[in-house]
Order: sequence, then structure tokens, then C-alpha cells
Amino acid sequence: MKIAITKGRGADAIAIARADGTRADTRLPHKGPVPHDAVHWFVERAFALDRGFWGMVAGGLHPEALQELAKAAGHASAKRAGLPDPEIVQLLQAERIVECFEADLWSGGSGAAADLLAMAETACAGSHVPMPAMPAGAVEAVREGLGAFAREWMAAGEGHVALLEWEQA
Repeated sequence: MKIAITKGRGADAIAIARADGTRADTRLPHKGPVPHDAVHWFVERAFALDRGFWGMVAGGLHPEALQELAKAAGHASAKRAGLPDPEIVQLLQAERIVECFEADLWSGGSGAAADLLAMAETACAGSHVPMPAMPAGAVEAVREGLGAFAREWMAAGEGHVALLEWEQA
């Protein structure tokens, strides 16, 4: 699946072309210095989360439908604590870990990997999902790739297009 993220003024445009020829487009309001869904791409690849955000989009779901899916399948929040359906476990794991890497990026990414993983484990527990298996070098891979992406993205002007490719396992 090919992903094109175009930098906008208050929101970024995401154009998705799946391997089966179907397409999906959406807009993502700015949340931080880099697009949130780009952080998902780095995290889900490094942690082998094939049923996270991008895996579900590759499987045919529209990005905007994922929030409703998570809510309907028991996404744990302060208002709705409970065990989520197994189908969204990796989606929730990805979201919690992405939030940790966003915080890591915003703070300069100089903390110990063990501290970042401890924060991610606590975040996963808060959503009633286990911390996923930790592939060797995953934290370093995300930090390196995301750091390079962030430097390029933040230096680029409006209209810049970042091209990513998702390969389903």
C-alpha cells in the first residue's frame, strides 16, 4: 500500500492507494510537529503490529472508520474501562506506543529506551492490552527513522509530500 502525506497549513492530507487498487483519502489535523499517522507507520513496522492502524487500513478499512471500530469493540478509556475485543488489541497497542514515541520526539528523544518502554507498558495496561513483543532494536529503529522523518518534515514547506509504503506481512 502506498501512502502520500501532504503537508498542509492546519491539517495534512493523506492519500492511500491499496495493493488491490482501492483508494482512501482523509485529512488529519495537526497534533504535533509531525503527522500522527506517520508515527504509527514507524511504530507499527518496528514492533511488527500488522493489525494496527496501517494494517487495518491496508485490509480495507477507511482511516476515519477506525475510531468508531475501536469504540464499538470496547476501547478502554476513562469512561469505558473494560477488556477490548481481540480484533483491536494491536490497534490499541499501537496507539499507546505511538503516544509514547510522540512524547519522546517532542522531548528530544534522549531518554533511556527502558524508560520509554516502561511508559508504553503502563499505557498499554491502561487500555487493558498487553505490551506487545519487543523486537530487538525496535526503539532505536523508531527513533532513528522518525527522527529523520521529523527533521525533513519540519524543515519542509506547505505542500511537501512524504511517501511511505506499507507491506502487509
